[in-house]
Amino acid sequence: MMVPLLKDLNCLITVGKRKNRKMVTLDIRYTGQKNCELIHQPSGAVLHTDAPKDNQGKGESFSPTDLLAASLISCMITTMAIKAEPQGFNLKGCFGKVIKEMSSDPRKVRQLTIEIHLPKNITAEQKTYLENIAHGCPVKLSLAPEVITSTTFIYDL
Repeated sequence: MMVPLLKDLNCLITVGKRKNRKMVTLDIRYTGQKNCELIHQPSGAVLHTDAPKDNQGKGESFSPTDLLAASLISCMITTMAIKAEPQGFNLKGCFGKVIKEMSSDPRKVRQLTIEIHLPKNITAEQKTYLENIAHGCPVKLSLAPEVITSTTFIYDL
């Protein structure tokens, strides 16, 4: 049996949560030409995605896999701040970068190489504490085991 194609590809997809689970609602609308508009319901913030140039897009915005990479480093830094700032750590101004490598068959994220710059005036014990927090962030714990991650912490701020 053949299923007819959707007549209106400007469809709206809502990703939400189930009862008794922590969740947030994100609305996604395909706007054509390999682009999506994402709306964060709690805040109304909007992001746009575009397929990368090497996969039929124009590369004019984040690709969905770019957002995965950005989510990882953002989660690592945010989780460190959540856990460490109440203990007196000042992480304001820390920064980093992530390099995303794709595989082609199947097309998926193969490796994420992360670099995070942190304050230099902390002890070895505090460094271990921060690094363990980063490696335990929710996004990292949600990645498939075959996604290779390599993280370098640089204490130079």
